[in-house]
Amino acid sequence: MEYTLIRSRRKTLSIEITPRGELLVRAPARMPRREIQYFLESRRDWITAHLAKLEPAPEPLSAAELQLLATMAKETIPPRAAAFAARLGVTFGHITIRAQKTRWGSCSVQGNLNFNCLLMLAPEAVLDYVIIHELCHRKQMNHSAQFWAEVERILPDYTEQCRWLKQQGANLLARLPDAQK
Repeated sequence: MEYTLIRSRRKTLSIEITPRGELLVRAPARMPRREIQYFLESRRDWITAHLAKLEPAPEPLSAAELQLLATMAKETIPPRAAAFAARLGVTFGHITIRAQKTRWGSCSVQGNLNFNCLLMLAPEAVLDYVIIHELCHRKQMNHSAQFWAEVERILPDYTEQCRWLKQQGANLLARLPDAQK
């Protein structure tokens, strides 16, 4: 069984199967390899079952496709952000569009917003959720109850969009070319 071993200061072993079907094993720094092998062998059925459930890895996007998504995002996101900012009563600095491997969006302390161009492949409601989420950080730079109340005030069904991102987001991120990861 092929796997990538990641050692760290952790105290336990864990297994992760990436959307591309790669097996990642996280282990304590000094754990003997035979213990890791035994652990993997004891979980073989679980690993096999989860690998079988994986959908075929999506084709990575070409550089031209990523550029097109970035262009679409630069045209789509700023006006939507401006409209939602007005509803929230907040301002923001500049907007940056990137092909990020782990984040859908972020908000800096200065009020600058960053968004992942892969959001152009998500449903419009998910895009709106990410924009609203980042704009709500202009009021609350945390994920407190007050923050989520602000999100819910503008987007009452935001939990559906969160669920979509949790269920489908990895498939979108898997479309990034290996050089981007």
